[in-house]
Amino acid sequence: MSAAASSPLKTLQTVFGYERFRGLQAEVIEQVLNGGDALVLMPTGGGKSLCYQVPALLRPGTGVVVSPLIALMEDQVGALLQLGVKAAFLNSSLDFQAQREVESRFLAGGLDLLYVAPERLLTERFLNLLDRVRIALFAIDEAHCVSQWGHDFRADYWQLSLLHQRFPTVPRIALTATADERTRGEIIERLGLDEARVFCSGFDRSNIRYAIGLKSNPRQQLLEFIRRDHEGDAGIVYCLSRKKVEETAGWLCSKGLKALPYHAGLSAEIRQHNQRRFLLEEGLIVVATVAFGMGIDKPNVRFVAHLDLPKSLEAYYQETGRAGRDGLPADAWMVYGLQDVITLRSMVESSDADELHKRVERHKLDAMLGFCELTSCRRQTLLQYFGDTLERPCGNCDNCLNPVQTWDATEAARKALSCVYRSGQRFGAHYVIDLLLGKTSERVRGLGHDRLSTFGIGRELDDKQWLSVFRQLVTRGFLVVDWEAHGALRLSPASRPLLKGEQTLFLRKDEETGKTAASARDTRRSAIRFSDPRDENLFQALRGLRRQLADEQSVPPYVILHDAVLMEMVQCRPETHLQLARIPGIGERKLELYGDAFLELIREHAGQRGGGAGAERSTAEESLALFRLGLGVEQIAARRELKPSTVYTHLAQAVARGALDALEVTGLSADEAARIGSVWRSLPQDRPGAIKPLFEALEGRYDYGILRCLLVSWGALSN
Repeated sequence: MSAAASSPLKTLQTVFGYERFRGLQAEVIEQVLNGGDALVLMPTGGGKSLCYQVPALLRPGTGVVVSPLIALMEDQVGALLQLGVKAAFLNSSLDFQAQREVESRFLAGGLDLLYVAPERLLTERFLNLLDRVRIALFAIDEAHCVSQWGHDFRADYWQLSLLHQRFPTVPRIALTATADERTRGEIIERLGLDEARVFCSGFDRSNIRYAIGLKSNPRQQLLEFIRRDHEGDAGIVYCLSRKKVEETAGWLCSKGLKALPYHAGLSAEIRQHNQRRFLLEEGLIVVATVAFGMGIDKPNVRFVAHLDLPKSLEAYYQETGRAGRDGLPADAWMVYGLQDVITLRSMVESSDADELHKRVERHKLDAMLGFCELTSCRRQTLLQYFGDTLERPCGNCDNCLNPVQTWDATEAARKALSCVYRSGQRFGAHYVIDLLLGKTSERVRGLGHDRLSTFGIGRELDDKQWLSVFRQLVTRGFLVVDWEAHGALRLSPASRPLLKGEQTLFLRKDEETGKTAASARDTRRSAIRFSDPRDENLFQALRGLRRQLADEQSVPPYVILHDAVLMEMVQCRPETHLQLARIPGIGERKLELYGDAFLELIREHAGQRGGGAGAERSTAEESLALFRLGLGVEQIAARRELKPSTVYTHLAQAVARGALDALEVTGLSADEAARIGSVWRSLPQDRPGAIKPLFEALEGRYDYGILRCLLVSWGALSN
C-alpha cells in the first residue's frame, strides 16, 4: 500500500489533493472497503476512478482493474504514477521482458493497482497468477461493455462473473457512465452482481451545452462553429463513415485547423500515433468514427461535434460526455438531416441481426430521432431516458436558450402524405416535393405525375420547408423508408387518422444551427476566459510551464495538472507551498514535484498586477472568480465561509456591470425568467426594485438572491 494514510478522506487529501469527496464517492468507497460489491453509475468526469483507487490503496493487496482499451490503461497508470501510486498495466503494447517484470512486481506485492484487459485476465495462466497473490478488489471499468444491445459490446465481459466464482471473498466494483434500465439489469445478471449495492449519482453533465440543428452545408457549419466558439481548443468530430472522416479531416486542415483522422481502417500504428498526438498536444481536433473515444481520458476537450446522427441516445450521451471532463464549460454540437434518418433506418433493417435485436435497435433509433426533434429542454429528456430527473428546464441547451416555435402542420402533412400515396409510394422525399411544388421534368411528365390531383398543391411552402415536413413525418413515424426500394417513402398505419382528418399535427419550425449556437454561446466565453489580460498572460505562462514539464516526462499535460487547477492558481495567486496545497488537485506528491516551479513562475508575474503575488482582491471579485471556475453559489459560500445571500449579492454586482448573465447565475431558463418578469410587471410599481413583494407574489419559490440578480439585469435594482 503506497498510501501512508489510514482513512479514505486522508488518502483523498494527501494522494489525490482534493479536500472532500463528491456525491456518492464516500458511500461507494465504504461499501468496497467493507468487502461488499458495488455497481456504480456516474457521469463522465464524476470521479468514478476514485471509487476503486482509494479502497485499493487502503485494502491489503493489489487492486486489479479490468479495462477494455490499451489507451485507457496507459493514461490512468501514467496519472497514478504522477501521484506516487505504484501502478502498472499488462497489455500487448509491452514486450515479453516488460510483461515479466510487471508480473514479478505483482507477485511480490509491489503494486497498488494493476490494469489488465478482460481477454488477458480470463486466461488460465493469469488466473493462476491471481491465485498466488493477495487481491484487494476487482474493478470492472466500462461495465456497459457487457450489454449485447450496446454499441460497445465486448463478448469477453460476459465471462467476468467467473471472478466471483473463483474469488468469492474479493469485493467487486463495476463502473459505467452509460446505462439505461435494460443495460443495468444486464450488467447485474452477466457479472453476477445480485448482492451488489447500486449507486446512481445521476447522469447530468451540467457543464455541457447541447445544441442540435439541421444540415445545410455541414462542413462549413462545423468550421463556423469551431472558429466562432473554439478557436485553438481540443475537440472531437464524429462521422459515420471512414471516407467522411478522411475528407472532413483533410478539409479542416486545408482551412488552417490542426485535424487528424481516426478510424478502424487506418493501421494500428497510425491510430496509435494520432491518438497519442491528441493526448499530448494542445488544440488538436480528431475527426473519427465511433472507434475513437472510449479510452480517451483527456479532460480539456472543449467540444464534441457530430456531423452524422449517432445510432442511439446511449451512444450520443457517451460520445458527447467526452467533452468537459474537467468540469469547465464545453459544447455538444450536432447537425443532422433527412438522409441521416434514412441511412440509419436502412442500416438497422438490412442488418443480419435477429428480429428481437432489430426491434431494440429501432426503439433506440426512435428515441434518438425524437430527441433531435424536441421542442422542450434537451437535458430533461436525455436524463429522463436514463431514469434520472431534472425538475426545471436546464437553461443550457439550444431549446432553452432559444425556445422552439411550432406551427399547425396538419394540412401540409395531409398534402405530403396524399402525394406520397398518389404517386405510388415508390419515390423519395425530393421527388415528392417537386410534385407538391408543381415542378415539371421529363421524368414527371413520363410518369404522368403532372396530372395527379396533388401536383402543385404545395406551393405555399418552399423546398426547405417541405423537407422539414418530410423529415419530421419520418421521424414521428407517419412515413416509413423502404430501404429495398432505394429510400422510397411509404405510408405507415399511423398516417391514417391524419389523412382522415381525425388528428391534428404541430411540427417545429426549423432554425439555422449557426444562429442557435451563436446565441447559445453568448454567455459562455466569460466562463473560460479571463477579463484581465494580466490573468490571461499568467494562465498561458502556467500552461507553458506545464507543457515543458509534461514533455520532460513524456506524459500529456493534463497528467501534470488540469486546466482548472491552473485557473485557480491564477485566481488565488498562492505564495507558499501551504497555499498551493489548498488548491484542489494538488496532492503531496505533485506539491513535492512541481510546487517550487509553479510558485516561482507566479512570483515572476506578481509585479504585473501592481500589488504583489498575494494581492488582496475585493471580496466580490473573489466570488466571481470562483463562480467562473464552475463553483455554484452554495459551494462558494461554503469555501469562503459566507452566507449564500452574500455570494448572490457579489454575483449580482457582476450582472450589473455585464460581466455575467443573470440566467447563468440563477440557472433559470429564459422562459422561466420571462414568467417571473410577467409577475414583477403585474405588481404595483411604486417600489420597482423591492424584492419582498416579488418574493411573496411567487409564494417563496425563488431565493431572494435569484430575484436580486434578475431585478438587477432588468435595471430595476441598482446593486
